[in-house]
Amino acid sequence: MKTIKYCCRNEKFGSKQIYKSIKHEFPKLKQKKKDCLGNCRHCRKECIAMVGKKRLICAESPDVLYAQLKQIIAESRAESAMA
Repeated sequence: MKTIKYCCRNEKFGSKQIYKSIKHEFPKLKQKKKDCLGNCRHCRKECIAMVGKKRLICAESPDVLYAQLKQIIAESRAESAMA
């Protein structure tokens, strides 16, 4: 799995808690906090995270985003196990 990046300006939507939860549950997974991800149109309205270099994940709440990220991590690990 590639890096998950979070916009520091998006913390008001709960991305900080998601970062901590993912770090606790998947300590070896690479995560980064960036000042800006360049997706301000989405960042101002909802909770976001960037998976890899281009895949933007958006959700209306932190719980939904957390569930989406966990699903992506599980899929990535399943693909790695098959390879």
